[in-house]
Amino acid sequence: MPRPPTVALELFAALPLRVLHALGSVLGWTMYGTSPTYRRHLRENLAQAGIAEARVRRAAIAAAGQLLLELPAIWFRSRERVISLVRRVEGVDAALAARDAGKALLFLTPHMGCFEVAAQYASAYTPITVLYRRPKIGWLEPLMRAGRGRAGVRLASADLAGVRELYAALKRREAVGFLPDQVPGIGEGEWVEFFGRPAYTVTLAGRLAAREDVACFLAYARRLPRGAGYEIVLRPLQEKLKDESEARRINRALEALVRECPEQYLWGYNRYKTPKGAKPLPT
Repeated sequence: MPRPPTVALELFAALPLRVLHALGSVLGWTMYGTSPTYRRHLRENLAQAGIAEARVRRAAIAAAGQLLLELPAIWFRSRERVISLVRRVEGVDAALAARDAGKALLFLTPHMGCFEVAAQYASAYTPITVLYRRPKIGWLEPLMRAGRGRAGVRLASADLAGVRELYAALKRREAVGFLPDQVPGIGEGEWVEFFGRPAYTVTLAGRLAAREDVACFLAYARRLPRGAGYEIVLRPLQEKLKDESEARRINRALEALVRECPEQYLWGYNRYKTPKGAKPLPT
């Protein structure tokens, strides 16, 4: 098993954020230029969402690389230094009011902006349990756990035991968070429209959001220009429409959120793939 490149990552963590984002832009274009599959997914997903502006596509290509190269700064710096990168917040008062009213908080953070910094920022106000999926690269998991599992942040693996931890945190009136646009495993989702095309969508988010004792918010951390830091944005979950499923309610809210900042959504992610063993697409 290869040894984790911890020293190299620590060196990257010491670089200014503007440098990491500049290097990340180069990395993003390198991935786009060298991977036909990634390039196809990115272009197809943008087209599916009806986004044709070349400006958005170029920014999204760079943002994907920035997401990767900003990780060392988030994982290897102290929580105080990470939180200091947040320059502005929008919508946090509603979440704090819900917390003070005795409700648990559910933060749904899609593959958009720097979702890593969002949980660290939330932990300054409330304990938060974050659901995560183990990476395919074995040596990456301990680094991920160390980087994400700071004071106030509890990590729960994406399995039955982890889901139980989420429910326990909600019972304690704490916060929980996870990625609602990640393709779930077999038996954990259903086919629901996302930007006009059926996508296998996690059902857990909808079940938790529907609870009376939970206040649900969509959240992301927008990257500010030239590595100036981040802006945390919170949006309360929209009301469910008549005859709408909870999963579709989540996806509809995600669509609206993504349209706020399409330049920083991870369009290259294979959102429409069919998990092995899942029931076929509805006809």
